[in-house]
Amino acid sequence: MNTVYINAAPIELNKLLKFESLVSSGGEAKMVIENGLVKVNGSIEKQKRKKLNVGDIVQFMEQEFIIALDI
Repeated sequence: MNTVYINAAPIELNKLLKFESLVSSGGEAKMVIENGLVKVNGSIEKQKRKKLNVGDIVQFMEQEFIIALDI
């Protein structure tokens, strides 16, 4: 599992995918979310702007990421 450090919580799901270079653009992030390819805390998430907080786990393309606060 990879750790994603953020400066402030929450962060939007689509922005996380883009900032972590899991997708090439914001449009692609929205598309993969709408198509049900992303899970948050074990459930398929279709909200593009889903607010992620510290401790949330995101799964995409057989990778897992946990959100942590960068202190």
